[in-house]
Amino acid sequence: MEDEEAAAVLKAVGRQVKAWREAAGLTQSELGAAIGYGGEMVSSVERGRRVPKPEFLDAADEVLGAGGKVAAMKRDVEEARYPKKVRDLKKLEDEAVDLGSYASLHIHGLLQTPDYARALYAMRRPAYTEDEAERHVAACMARKCVFERVPRPEVTFVQEESTLRRPVGGRMVLRQQLEHLLEIGKLRHVSIQVMPLDQEDHAAMMGSFRVLKLRNGKTFGYVEAQLYDRVISDPRDVQVLEMRYGMIRAQALSPRESLAFVETVMGEET
Repeated sequence: MEDEEAAAVLKAVGRQVKAWREAAGLTQSELGAAIGYGGEMVSSVERGRRVPKPEFLDAADEVLGAGGKVAAMKRDVEEARYPKKVRDLKKLEDEAVDLGSYASLHIHGLLQTPDYARALYAMRRPAYTEDEAERHVAACMARKCVFERVPRPEVTFVQEESTLRRPVGGRMVLRQQLEHLLEIGKLRHVSIQVMPLDQEDHAAMMGSFRVLKLRNGKTFGYVEAQLYDRVISDPRDVQVLEMRYGMIRAQALSPRESLAFVETVMGEET
């Protein structure tokens, strides 16, 4: 695993599976055969080297007579599957009352459909394995709970026009993605704005970033780069990002104009 926190979770789960297996008097191979997995998979899970799928934990719980104690670890395991930087960002999003995001190269992660996200990760170089790509897609989709939690946070986006036109995953995937933008943009606590290519003034030409205002009154920035993403906590730097975000929101099309613009782009694609 890429971080100690996730590794600790998987080792704890592995110890529980091993303890219940030994209490049931089964070998690793016997447990694997009973739940439809190989003995090597059981061994890897018990050593904290493999991330068990929910089906693995459900089946192990039933076979070992754990009464739900093994299956109850599914949520912890699922979160441990996500990359550390995604877990850290999700913690900030969960505490935020106001989230502002500017996306310059692709549709923002919180707005992506699964197929769009999958196509995006497929283009990554060096290439992800299929497991790694699906892990990132799952993490991306899990963050969408920000739209559903109560009390509702204010969530705003500024998307470059070019992100609406680049056919990531092909024309059909792009069309479904644009349809999804229209659906999300109708939520009362969400605003999506488009920065048109013919807009001469642009205060955020340095790249994508986010501004997150938390319920405790603190404000953080989040900057995305080629190899490293990082949280910005210095108040002076955060102030700069807040200023830039306010300016690009004023320079972009209004939310109503933006949704109409998305519909126009969809019409051009047919």
